[in-house]
Amino acid sequence: MLQATEKIWHNGRLIHWDDAKIHVLSHVVSYGSSVFEGVRCYDTEHGPAIFRAPEHARRLIDSAKIYRMELQYSVEELTSAMVDVVRANKLDSCYIRPIVLRGYGDIGVLPKENPLETYVACWSWGRYLGEEAMTEGVDVCVSSWTRLAPNTLPALSKAGANYMNSQLIRMEAAANGYSEGIALDASGYVSEGSGENIFVVRDGKILTPPLGASVLPGITRDAIIKIAGELGIPMVESLVPRELLYIADEVFFSGTAAEVTPIRSVDRVTVGAGRRGPITEKIQKRFFEIVMGKAKDTFGWLTPVTGVREAEPITA
Repeated sequence: MLQATEKIWHNGRLIHWDDAKIHVLSHVVSYGSSVFEGVRCYDTEHGPAIFRAPEHARRLIDSAKIYRMELQYSVEELTSAMVDVVRANKLDSCYIRPIVLRGYGDIGVLPKENPLETYVACWSWGRYLGEEAMTEGVDVCVSSWTRLAPNTLPALSKAGANYMNSQLIRMEAAANGYSEGIALDASGYVSEGSGENIFVVRDGKILTPPLGASVLPGITRDAIIKIAGELGIPMVESLVPRELLYIADEVFFSGTAAEVTPIRSVDRVTVGAGRRGPITEKIQKRFFEIVMGKAKDTFGWLTPVTGVREAEPITA
């Protein structure tokens, strides 16, 4: 259940949570015309810090541009908005939701008279797929629903409309007793989960589907690629056949909500040892060392939030 906080950032100012309302005939309600982000703020040993806030802000701007939304805020302004809303709500850790939507105006499909509304909200949110999943892994299925095909809806945009597809994937998985579903692309290759990118480990090498397989360019996905490089683990962006999921040594999800979550079975076929594997564990360990402030932020991924509990530079 969503936990209400005190303030939400709206078009440059902080408003009360209950005042963040839209009209039922806003363009976004009928047509799904929104773009959004999911961002985590971690309670580090040196104070609250937002993970890759500028990168998320840039992707929001990119998503808006693809849909011809002329967003008036810069990366710096959106990053500051995230910091401001975390500080205003006095949260040590939280999930942040920036969203840009087409508001009340014309009701036709062409949104020429619809204003853009920009909001940034935050609230407390734990492990997306459960605490136990981080070590024991989750059971997933290959969905009967295909990921968005090229020239239908742009997969590179994190748009609200795209997540109707995600909802079908996730609901089908839940109805059949799985934690999550994996969608194939229009050509039958592995694409991604309903809200996660996917990585497959075979013979010490990690494979992940390329952007051309209808995957979202995940911010955490990019972090995993960089961490693998730092650890000397071979990483290849490659088309992934469905059957490779069954014979993989390890499979894991990445995402803002899912973080780094092992997959222990696909379609009731056990993956590897049926729990978190050694390469997944190394990636996961390094990821959490950085985001929790237990290691030096060598990649410059953390944006401190002062005024909640003072954040200090990480030197260790």
